[in-house]
Amino acid sequence: MLIMGSTSFSPSLSLSPSLSPHSSKFPNPNPNLFLRSHSSFTPLTLRSNQTRYRFKKLPSSNAPNFLVAASGKAEPLKVIISGAPASGKGTQCELITQKYGLVHIAAGDLLRAEVAAASENGKLAKEYMEKGELVPNEIVVMMVKERLLQPDSQQRGWLLDGYPRSSSQAAALEDYGIRPDVFILLDVSEDILVERVVGRRLDPLTGKIYHLKYSPPENDEIASRLTQRFDDTEEKVKLRLRTHHQNVDAVLSVYKDITVKVNGNEAKEHVFAQIDAALTHVGEQRKVNSGSLAA
Repeated sequence: MLIMGSTSFSPSLSLSPSLSPHSSKFPNPNPNLFLRSHSSFTPLTLRSNQTRYRFKKLPSSNAPNFLVAASGKAEPLKVIISGAPASGKGTQCELITQKYGLVHIAAGDLLRAEVAAASENGKLAKEYMEKGELVPNEIVVMMVKERLLQPDSQQRGWLLDGYPRSSSQAAALEDYGIRPDVFILLDVSEDILVERVVGRRLDPLTGKIYHLKYSPPENDEIASRLTQRFDDTEEKVKLRLRTHHQNVDAVLSVYKDITVKVNGNEAKEHVFAQIDAALTHVGEQRKVNSGSLAA
């Protein structure tokens, strides 16, 4: 498994501050210059230290493999991202799509859009939703599959947000031949997640989300009308976290060889630096491998 963050083990590529894209040795920073692939490599450890990194290759005989297409041109990136409630996943999805131009696909948003559009899958899903029942996996998987196979997703690449949530959903995607290049897991400690959730407040007038500690309201007038979601309590968030961890553990059994575990306890800029380094590395490896196959 690829691990990013404070926890590390026997990496083939590691990051340290001495050779950084922000260093004076690199007046025109380009992380692509020192992200190089190797035919065999071990998990990837990214240590964040003010987003300054160095890569070095260490030997290993137990190397996970990223699958690449045998073509002269590297295919666009295919990414799945997973994170617990309040892990900052939404923010990271925005940053990833801004830089890489991937099509952002969230299963919940997709389901609502299909129902609103009265598509065939949407009509089937609506029948269950109107009865207060969960939409069956096969319907959601079909929606996701069809969205991932649309031209924009195929041409630009895709970022699948928070899905699959079970090993059966992941296996269904595999059966359709849909497999990501990398599975990004935002790893945030439970204490921090609870603090982030319990401190959240909503301004019902503007819809803006505040946090009592990290993003307080601008004035007393706004503060006086803020509300808290009924399930943003410590007890309920811990129940949601247990469910999330169970789901993630099941999905990891399918994607363990392409998982990148990111330290999400840090500031959003440092979290994205870890993700960016990993995606750049995967992209560079695909280019090198596809070029070698085409030669």
